[in-house]
Amino acid sequence: MKHSPSHSTGHDIADALGLLLRRSTRARLHTHLTEGLGEAIDDLTYPVLSGLARTGACSAADLGREIGLDRTTVTRRADRLEQAGLLRRRPDPADGRVTLLDLTDDGRAVIEATRQRLAAGIEDALAGWPQDDARTFARLLRRFVDEGPFAGDHD
Repeated sequence: MKHSPSHSTGHDIADALGLLLRRSTRARLHTHLTEGLGEAIDDLTYPVLSGLARTGACSAADLGREIGLDRTTVTRRADRLEQAGLLRRRPDPADGRVTLLDLTDDGRAVIEATRQRLAAGIEDALAGWPQDDARTFARLLRRFVDEGPFAGDHD
């Protein structure tokens, strides 16, 4: 398929990313990943758990910057997760005025379960692809994430 100069591969990728990054797409994915894992875990609280899994213990303000929510929203969602035993609050040893959010063992187990579901869903989606195509896609997606326009967004 030939592209006109006004519609490049960059546009195709940007369009696909736009679909993947839509709030409704993320909410649907989070709902699927968290189904049946407990009342406190849903498309609203999952980003808090997932963010903590990436960052490790951190303040609500720092976590909010990581996941794109304000501190107050993170705190409210963290309350639900704490009541369910999935995260705990503890003082920051470096600054006693700061409270850190941290996953409990149960919280880490929920994250592991959601990651297994996500991996299985991806495997299912790629099942009809030739194995070499799936491997190439995985390698090139990793390269795009590591070297592309979002490379500075992860550590």
